[in-house]
Amino acid sequence: MDVTVHLAQDPEADALLGRSALAALTGMLLDQQIPMEWAFKGPATIAARLGADDLDAHEIAAQDPEAFAAVLSEKPAVHRYPGSMAKRIHVLCQYLVEHYDGDAEAIWQGVDSGAELLKRLEALPGFGRQKAQIFLALLGKQLGVRPKGWREAAGVYGEAKSFRSVADITGPESLAKVRAHKQEMKAAAKAAKKG
Repeated sequence: MDVTVHLAQDPEADALLGRSALAALTGMLLDQQIPMEWAFKGPATIAARLGADDLDAHEIAAQDPEAFAAVLSEKPAVHRYPGSMAKRIHVLCQYLVEHYDGDAEAIWQGVDSGAELLKRLEALPGFGRQKAQIFLALLGKQLGVRPKGWREAAGVYGEAKSFRSVADITGPESLAKVRAHKQEMKAAAKAAKKG
């Protein structure tokens, strides 16, 4: 992987996301209950606090869980819930070590279809169907991973110029469009509950 992305809206953090499959996966895992750009800046913050220029699944999996949680909890915290997110990242890295020899990119290398890739992503700890579909859309739209049928497997997130998720963020303007879409969805869901 070596692509230019603008997910964190921070040059150093985005450079890491564009070259590191594990950083991109970790950013996606962190992308809940906090602003998207904060989530995707998280991998660079974690790497810096570990004294590294990238994340290493073997290193994180071998960490003492409490010590790793302390890394995420250091001010400013990497996430609103640093302890629980540290646990999720730790478990994800253990899974990657066990199933992919610690190589996050191996998840999509040699995959023949979007459906197969979606299945692999859904098997990752912390990745439900929606998160897996969004990440699949991100892989296809921005990271150059496009197995046959990837758009269909990504569902609505695979649609071109849909501005539904982080997969569509290419700069400040598209970030604003995605944020507006998310606010519309929240308002619609809230109205449906009241109705």
